[in-house]
Amino acid sequence: MKVYLDNAATTPLAQEVYEAMAPVIQSNFGNPSSSHYFGRNAKALIEKSRRNIANYLNCSSSEIIFTSGGTEADNMALLSAVTELGVKRIITTKIEHHAVGHTASHLCEEYNVKVDYVNICKKGNVDLKHLESLLKDPLPTLVSLMHANNEIGTLLPLAEVSRICRDYDAYLHSDTVQTMGHYTFDLKELDIDFLTCAAHKFHGPKGIGFLYSNAKTKLVPMIHGGSQERGYRGGTENIYGIVGLSKAMDLAYSDLKAHQDHVWNLKSHMISQLKSHFDDIYFHGEIERENSLYTVLNVCFPKTEKASMLLFTLDLKGIAASGGSACSSGSNKGSHVLEGIDADMNRPNVRFSFSRYTTMQDIDYAITEIVNIFNNNIV
Repeated sequence: MKVYLDNAATTPLAQEVYEAMAPVIQSNFGNPSSSHYFGRNAKALIEKSRRNIANYLNCSSSEIIFTSGGTEADNMALLSAVTELGVKRIITTKIEHHAVGHTASHLCEEYNVKVDYVNICKKGNVDLKHLESLLKDPLPTLVSLMHANNEIGTLLPLAEVSRICRDYDAYLHSDTVQTMGHYTFDLKELDIDFLTCAAHKFHGPKGIGFLYSNAKTKLVPMIHGGSQERGYRGGTENIYGIVGLSKAMDLAYSDLKAHQDHVWNLKSHMISQLKSHFDDIYFHGEIERENSLYTVLNVCFPKTEKASMLLFTLDLKGIAASGGSACSSGSNKGSHVLEGIDADMNRPNVRFSFSRYTTMQDIDYAITEIVNIFNNNIV
């Protein structure tokens, strides 16, 4: 049996998304910048998709800039804040995705931008009082805090952070890659400057995403050589990817409550089963539904002499899971997120993440194999 429990890394492409993309790949081959029929037809697909996405977010279609994914969108937001909005300081945490953390460090080196780190607790919650104290320094500031941590799942109270930022005239960027398509966003109500998206996190194709940039902000292009995306991103557009992204949004928001309930039930079941089988076990980050990303569960298993072998052993049993962010899995370093919350790095820590296609049978199989692994001292 093969069980995929690494959906925070990427999700399987939905059949409906494939079916929406296939005819575009086959027939809509025109360059969207061309003025003839084929080009106009391709351009129309892009703009129809842009309007559809904007409708779900309750924003203007002109505020959606298509990118290659979340990393590019995060980079564009932070760079634009510094070069176009006059930002002299970035406030973030030490447990952000590297798309933000490494970019902030780069901007510090290249543009002499100050980087301040707001305190977090052991569950990964941002200390909002500390955030306010940092913002009392009137330096032009961008606050960059992810909506949900991709490794431990702790949710940020985004509306409250937005209010704090506005009270101190700070710009706000949130990496919403893990929550886009999983939670609703009303950008007429939520006062925020930048949001990011990667389609492959909610059953869309890889290589496509977008940056939401509030109309009041300014952007700087990172890729030059063309006037695509209103001059903000040169290069011929990924037409079928954009269509796939739009279709994935349709699927995500068509029956969101049922999807949320299904996945939460899987996560809740896994928590209760693990607790019943292991005395010495705990979970990183928040695990209550209102404070926790329902698709992610990070487990700290009992200490064992072969802790580093657990993921490998699970893989041999047909279970795909992760030790942290897939984007940095090639690194020899441990998880910067777990280090940032002072987790015990000598114990096996595993991130399980779920999707609409995960079943209760998948969870039960994983639990059975995990229990067997520990009972038989395989790790």
